[in-house]
Amino acid sequence: MVQIGFVGLGIMGRPMSKNLLKAGYPVRVFDLDKKAVADVVACGAAEAADCREIAAGSDVIITMLPNSPQVREVLCGRGGLLETARPGTVFVDMSSINPIASREIGAEAAKRGCAMIDAPVSGGEPKAIDGSLSIMCGGDRAVFDRVADILKVMGKNVTCCGGLGAGNTTKLANQIVVAVNIAALGEALMLGKRAGVDPETIFQAIRGGLAGSTVMEAKAPMMLAGDFKPGFKIALHIKDLNNVLEAGHAVGTPLPLTATVMEMMQWLRSQGKDVLDHSALVQYYERLAGTTVGKDAK
Repeated sequence: MVQIGFVGLGIMGRPMSKNLLKAGYPVRVFDLDKKAVADVVACGAAEAADCREIAAGSDVIITMLPNSPQVREVLCGRGGLLETARPGTVFVDMSSINPIASREIGAEAAKRGCAMIDAPVSGGEPKAIDGSLSIMCGGDRAVFDRVADILKVMGKNVTCCGGLGAGNTTKLANQIVVAVNIAALGEALMLGKRAGVDPETIFQAIRGGLAGSTVMEAKAPMMLAGDFKPGFKIALHIKDLNNVLEAGHAVGTPLPLTATVMEMMQWLRSQGKDVLDHSALVQYYERLAGTTVGKDAK
């Protein structure tokens, strides 16, 4: 049986690692949050004292971390995974980071005789819990094939998008579409509210038409309830859009809609709201319009 190491037990990593355990994989975990570690260990995982211990005993190592600097430090830094990883180890970085960083870190792994794919996810906490994430992968096809069955435990749609970095490029494209959809949804519901049409009625009327989407189904109920408990925090979406803009500038693509939504999110951050779910983008419109779309925000 493949021995799996898992580093990063946040909102997404914790349920993802539990699904691997449910599927019968032996999993050794590490995170600085000891409560998160204890929770996964209670489900059958083994605890590692540090990254070196994870690497020494794992065939496949999954990382689920906040951003490029953390992934680089965990793999390449002093005491990192690459110090003790055995040749042939496969690293599966499921963090959402800059694709340029993915390629650079992958090159360092290759120097140690290890392989890497980038495999960021979409779907938020609910789909991490039920194992139905969309997983966008980049890397050598043969390496992808070695870990595809493991990825399918955590995701319903698992796609190899191209070479290393292609997964994160695809994820950045996903984050553009999600961000702009959430902003448009908030704008549309506020139009209804100000015009005297019940936003809930608007949602029910348009959800089955061309405007309907997974984003609408997930985020409209939160806006209408004024419940912004984070499944995916605004702060994390800001991080992703920073990577979008950086990558876009590097290849010379125009990103005017991304830049606009980024400014909306940055304003919410200035108001201390970046800890809320990204559906709280509607609060940008609520502040400007002087009314709420749904119930008072929680």
